[in-house]
Amino acid sequence: MIRLLLAGTFAFLAYRLARKMIDDVPGDIDPLLLPASRSDRDVLRRQSAAMGVDPRR
Repeated sequence: MIRLLLAGTFAFLAYRLARKMIDDVPGDIDPLLLPASRSDRDVLRRQSAAMGVDPRR
């Protein structure tokens, strides 16, 4: 019974900490950009080849 109480307390504290961290982030921060999809990289490679340059990495 005590283990259940401790587990519940730990879960609640972790939840409160996560909520506080999320609320502390200002609203004007841009989200992280995801890497380009495989087809986008292929298009860039073809465009670069058509212009006669190697794509930068």
